[in-house]
Amino acid sequence: YSARCCALVMQRKLAAEPQYSDVSLPPVERVRALGRMGRSVQVEVDLSPHLYLRWGRDMERMAAAYHQEEQLENAYVLYNKFITLFVEKLPLHRDYHECSSSPEKVFIMKKLQEVAFPRRDELKKKLEEKYNREYAGYLNNKHQQASPLAVTPGALLLADGSLGQGQWLEQERRRVDDLRRRQIESEQFIRFEEQLRRQERANQREEGAGLQANLREEGAGPHESANQEEQQRLEGLRRVVLPRDLTLRFLRLAESNTNRGLETCGVLCGRLAREELVVTHVVVPKQTSGPDFCDMENVEELFCFQDQQNLLTLGWIHTHPTQTAFLSSVDLHTHCSFQLMLPEAIAVVCAPRHNDCAVFRLTGPGISAVSRCRLKGFHPHSRDPPLFSVCKHVLVRDCAVMLLDLR
Repeated sequence: YSARCCALVMQRKLAAEPQYSDVSLPPVERVRALGRMGRSVQVEVDLSPHLYLRWGRDMERMAAAYHQEEQLENAYVLYNKFITLFVEKLPLHRDYHECSSSPEKVFIMKKLQEVAFPRRDELKKKLEEKYNREYAGYLNNKHQQASPLAVTPGALLLADGSLGQGQWLEQERRRVDDLRRRQIESEQFIRFEEQLRRQERANQREEGAGLQANLREEGAGPHESANQEEQQRLEGLRRVVLPRDLTLRFLRLAESNTNRGLETCGVLCGRLAREELVVTHVVVPKQTSGPDFCDMENVEELFCFQDQQNLLTLGWIHTHPTQTAFLSSVDLHTHCSFQLMLPEAIAVVCAPRHNDCAVFRLTGPGISAVSRCRLKGFHPHSRDPPLFSVCKHVLVRDCAVMLLDLR
């Protein structure tokens, strides 16, 4: 986990692809647009193929979650990325031969044959059926709009040349009713959207107010609060849900190390549920630590637990026993590996001496700078523009969390 991670970003926001969402296009073109998104996978030759194989497990789990929730487009794109990565791109890696008999490769090959290929074909068929229905509706609406519904009384004549007054009145009545219905629906939708926004803002204020361990929240000021929802939308990030007592319980678990001035770290694991990434487990692997570092060991034990519980990796948590809550240069590199794999990945930093906790992520410039940096250990990075910031996509909620100490 300390190594740099792949530049494989599992995209979620598909609406940015115009050809995917354009109902006026033939269904086959829309499916092709999704296929192109699924083929946009890059492999960095400097990274071990073993890491790609490990991260493939999380990719397949997320695709399976989308499939289960009937999010057809997301599932189709992600299964295509999975296939593209492990069938076309990764075999070209210069060190791929080192994985010839690895358990990770065996697992991925099995998932390809038994899950990814069949589900991709199944999803393609479902998408074609869905898009055929939408395209037929589009053509029907287009035809109706082109029909002479709004005509003058002199435009509709019977066979003998006389005016079909009853027919004209009926069509005019239908036209007016249709306009009235659309106006009402539009007004209702606008009111519904505004109600949802007000409720969401209220939930964020209520659920974020009582986080244990004085967890800092972005958007405390009126200007930040107004822009928080818009920023999350622009970044295309799914919400990450943190259990309210997570930091307090982790600090209790780390208390022995903290008293000796040693850091403690753990991995945040969870599941995708209705477009929310919910932290359900904190796994503390075997580790070596000091006052300003914490290195995970025997991570295979962690991976085994994640496989058994079907858990995604959502980020990490660690303590700063003597310092404030921030990301050091080593922390930046550690978190870069998480965030490149999952854009929503978070880094929770607990500073018990200062009674402070914060949730961070790398900024765009931060991802770019840190992923290119080849330096090890503690070293300086540019501070302008900022390389990390407090997360805006995290919500604190009363929900269960399990802490597993593997030390």
